[in-house]
Amino acid sequence: METEKKQNTKKEKTVETSKEVKEETKDAKEKLKEVKKEIKEKVETSKTKKETSKTDLKEYKEFTIPLREKCRPVPRYKKANKAIKTIKEFLVRHMKIYNKDLNKIKLDKFLNEAVWARGIKKPPHKIKVKAYKEGEFVRVELSDFSKKLKFKKLREEKQELKALEKKGKKKSLIEKAKESKKEKKSEEEKEKVKSGLEAAKQMEKKLAKNIKHKSGGKIKEKTQPQRKALAK
Repeated sequence: METEKKQNTKKEKTVETSKEVKEETKDAKEKLKEVKKEIKEKVETSKTKKETSKTDLKEYKEFTIPLREKCRPVPRYKKANKAIKTIKEFLVRHMKIYNKDLNKIKLDKFLNEAVWARGIKKPPHKIKVKAYKEGEFVRVELSDFSKKLKFKKLREEKQELKALEKKGKKKSLIEKAKESKKEKKSEEEKEKVKSGLEAAKQMEKKLAKNIKHKSGGKIKEKTQPQRKALAK
């Protein structure tokens, strides 16, 4: 009876573990699908992010800023610095910034590179610029790109897209590793249950063999010898 009870409890445990494993696998598959969808959406939206951000801004203006007159009286080793200062002063005046604070104007790195392209002594005579107002600050970008700067900008955009894709792949790999660990644990539990069932079966077989070898097919109970009265 005890062996039967043990077998029933072990069978119930195996059924419960199998149900849990199925539920976990379903949840993992759903999570993988969600992650793949998120990666696709990020890759598709990253291309249009910059364009949408520009259109959402309230104020957008284009200027061609003259630099020759302001840079002429300055010594040669300060001309590029003076050109950047003149760009900021021009935008402070035209974008109506409070207290004429030059720190509130943020220049793009490509604009800075265009000013410094020919070195500190030979900045451009004029430059075309796009200005976006973001609250108190003004973000300034270059509108006319040279061939080198165009190529550099495209390369950086591609690198950003690749980085987003790699992040998505890393997340999916981590989730796969977690799922494989869970599967291994479930397999180990199943093997333990199987080994327990096999051991119980072997014990039953041994008991059956012992019973067969004994007479009557059953174990005889040992009884104490009874004393009989002697014949007179």
